[in-house]
Amino acid sequence: MAETEETKKQPSSSWICLSAKCFPITTSSYSKSPENSSDEEEIFHSAVDNMSKETTTRKPGGWKSMPYIIGNETFERLATVGLLANFNVFLMTQFHMDQVYAANVINIWSGVSNFAPILGAFISDAYIGRFRTIAFSSFAALLGMACLTLVVSIPELHPPKCTDEQANLNQCVGPTSSQFGMLILGLGLLTVGTGGIRPCSLPFGLDQFDSTTDKGRRGITSFFNWYYVTFTMVLIIALTVVIYIQDSVSWILGFALPTGFMVFSIVLFFIGMRIYVYIKPEGSVFSGIAQGLVVAYKKRKVKIPEDGVSHGVYYDPPPVGASALSKLALTNDLRFLNKAAIILDGDVKADGSKANPWTLCSVQQIEEVKCLVNIIPVWASGIICFLAFSQQGTFTVSQALKMDRQLSPDFQIPAGSLAVVSMITIGLWIPLYDRIIVPFIRRITKIEGGITNLQRIGIGIFFSILSMVAAGICEKMRRDSALAHPSPDGIAPISVMWLAPQLILMGFAEAFNIIGQIEFYYKEFPETMKSLAISLVFVTGSGANYLSTLVVNIVHSTTAKNGKPDWLTKDINAGRVDYFYYVIALMGVLNLAYFLVVSRRYRYKRARMVGDEKPGLDVELTGDVKQ
Repeated sequence: MAETEETKKQPSSSWICLSAKCFPITTSSYSKSPENSSDEEEIFHSAVDNMSKETTTRKPGGWKSMPYIIGNETFERLATVGLLANFNVFLMTQFHMDQVYAANVINIWSGVSNFAPILGAFISDAYIGRFRTIAFSSFAALLGMACLTLVVSIPELHPPKCTDEQANLNQCVGPTSSQFGMLILGLGLLTVGTGGIRPCSLPFGLDQFDSTTDKGRRGITSFFNWYYVTFTMVLIIALTVVIYIQDSVSWILGFALPTGFMVFSIVLFFIGMRIYVYIKPEGSVFSGIAQGLVVAYKKRKVKIPEDGVSHGVYYDPPPVGASALSKLALTNDLRFLNKAAIILDGDVKADGSKANPWTLCSVQQIEEVKCLVNIIPVWASGIICFLAFSQQGTFTVSQALKMDRQLSPDFQIPAGSLAVVSMITIGLWIPLYDRIIVPFIRRITKIEGGITNLQRIGIGIFFSILSMVAAGICEKMRRDSALAHPSPDGIAPISVMWLAPQLILMGFAEAFNIIGQIEFYYKEFPETMKSLAISLVFVTGSGANYLSTLVVNIVHSTTAKNGKPDWLTKDINAGRVDYFYYVIALMGVLNLAYFLVVSRRYRYKRARMVGDEKPGLDVELTGDVKQ
């Protein structure tokens, strides 16, 4: 990353955020002015010195703790992914749900699970810390897996087996209320586990390294690499070996193995207890955001100074803790929010602290709220893009079940394993993109990443549209083949590998859009909002799951006409899933147009701080531009 003049002026103590403590500063100097600026600087460096003394006695677990943390994460993901990667097939073949019912169950559950990390991050940051959150959530996930294993193991907890003849006549018996309730209980416990593990696992690993040393910083970089390497390996194993066991050996064994992995994950996690570094919770950014919005509304009638940034009017105390790394200056962007930081009588105590956090906010709080408000329009564009991603686990699997999956006379490709095509695409593309394509483009654009993060997100949206178009073309070809060559099981004599083009395109969409979003949020949010930045990706997935449920139900209930079944009828050969894919592609086109508008209007964080750059899609003002 190129070092800018602004970066050079920053304090070199980049380790401030790692202490995770707000050191007390007793001062009444709560507003910036030329007269007290030197005093504030002295107070700031005094706080830094105190933090330095504290961190020098800190002994992070470092790589000694990594076998337990990475091992825990690896086996936990292997457990959850292995259990749920083939879940659509399980619901359709073992619980005898039609594809719409199964898709709704998966979408609703996935939506709740993707939203849960927001609550998990809040509880962890504000109350119990990361270790306890992961520990509690791991046991909840284990209970959920145990419930699902019991569901598939005990005959009374799942519908009776359906013969091929019954299946062809649509006469299979569905689940009873109690059987469905046990299924939901297991999924609910898994949601609790997911909500606590996802937002805390990666940060807890980073807590083990001391970024005040070169060794610690190298350890952090290596940890990121190992984290994503193990994650990719887990996906490939879960999408191949575990799914094969479920499809071809035994559903009981296929569910019991992930449950066993989860037990091993928990054991590994607790073995390392004496080595871990434990960071105490210091409050959640969500509380500060809520306070900023509430106080701005309460002070909506307060008049803003004419220059907008008068010194001595706004509450702007010296930064402490993580905020010292990303102190934000007051801007005229979204000026109505500035009212929340205007000091009125009784707002400040004699020692310079706030009398009530719900009547006065700091400039830092207000600027953090602005960061979130500015990003929301861009974030919203990801929902429809993720809508295309979510079809891989539902209707793509339904397509695969009605295609020739024989790889050899003795081996049939499990329908749920096809998602590995997207994973392989991502795994091959990212190194090629990072090592060859980016350096070439960088020489042209002079941007460190080759292209801006907004451009990367937009390219991902474009690939998601192409993927849905390819999916529609492939489905029409599959359906025409099935109707031209009728068979008792309705399987088209066409290779399942015809699904590869849509999955490859979806892999490109994920590589550009999802990674682009993560990096975009990470750069645009200040240090105190990094947990929120990661959580936003999950919330995008949650919104996509709920939108998918809505679209599926609308299509299912409105497309049956003139005696013909609806597009998403239980018999996929009688339906028109290809039309459904084209609807999603059309929504993607409209979403791309929307994204182009909001991205051109978006102003990068540094542009808002400087205030003189113009918004645009073609320049990324994040300090990564090489001079």
